[in-house]
Amino acid sequence: MKLAINIGYWGARATLDMDLVLEAERLGYDSVWAAEAWGSDAVTVSSWVAARTERIKVGSAILQMPARTPAMTAMTAVTLNELSGGRFILGLGLSGPQVVEGWHGVPYGKPLARTREYVAVVRMITERRHPARFAGEYYQLPYRGEGATGLGKPLKLITHPTHPVPLYLASIGPKNVALTAEIADGWLPVFYSPYRAGDVFGPALAAGFAASGETDKASRFDVVPTVSVVISEDLEAARDQVRPGIAFYVGGMGARGRNFYNDLARRYGFEDAARTIQDLYLDGKRREAIAAVPDDLVDEVSLVGPPGRIRDRLAAWRDAGVTTLSVSNPDLTTLRTLAAAAH
Repeated sequence: MKLAINIGYWGARATLDMDLVLEAERLGYDSVWAAEAWGSDAVTVSSWVAARTERIKVGSAILQMPARTPAMTAMTAVTLNELSGGRFILGLGLSGPQVVEGWHGVPYGKPLARTREYVAVVRMITERRHPARFAGEYYQLPYRGEGATGLGKPLKLITHPTHPVPLYLASIGPKNVALTAEIADGWLPVFYSPYRAGDVFGPALAAGFAASGETDKASRFDVVPTVSVVISEDLEAARDQVRPGIAFYVGGMGARGRNFYNDLARRYGFEDAARTIQDLYLDGKRREAIAAVPDDLVDEVSLVGPPGRIRDRLAAWRDAGVTTLSVSNPDLTTLRTLAAAAH
């Protein structure tokens, strides 16, 4: 199992700890991942990190598909990959309806169909086998719809890539996970429970691998969950550092009846807790929502507590088929301690 770090996205101020990234590279971490929401973007941060490192891979976890045309994403990925010597990993995700429609101002649409089309166009362009032609529900190349001049023509990427672009997808719902296993090179899950992965995700992954038609797909598929790691001799204090993030996603993201993270907690067997957290959060009772996050849920989706406890619990992540463990916003001590524990 390889190690990675996820440096997330900025809050109110620009924050990029390059000393942390350089130490991760020195310690042998495999990759560093940048995210985006509606503040800092992942492309600029990834470029900055790639330019100041030599070996560590740089990934986007994730680039929001509705924010960019597939062609723009393909151009960006090829450019970053070539400049970094083949170190870029293109991580894509659809984001949620609130961000897609509220921030990017485009319809959310049907996630499965939109993702399949987007990935197909990106692959077509980066593989550069022929001029780009595509006739889908969401994407058409050349565009022939309303307002078209009729002058568009199929184009082929000017740049000849010398490195393949690995493409990963973020997904948590069963159908989306199956699609990820079918069409992507890797998977970027969040709030991943290694203790329930076989039951919750196993059937979807198996169906996706089978649908891919590639007999060796499962063996080369990279599973990269982003995990909160808090090292402390005070177990309860460590758990309390993780609870707010879980409460925000399980309780505050999306709406009642359409919150992917809440659905995931329910699939893990935390139906009552998921309902309570959401009700409290949406009623404006955030402290109560945070307090309602169960210890068991924290323990399942994160690594918290003394170094020995974390070292012992790492085995579950390996056994669940995790190939790369991505640590969310670590400090130097966590970075070093986890590297020692993993080895």
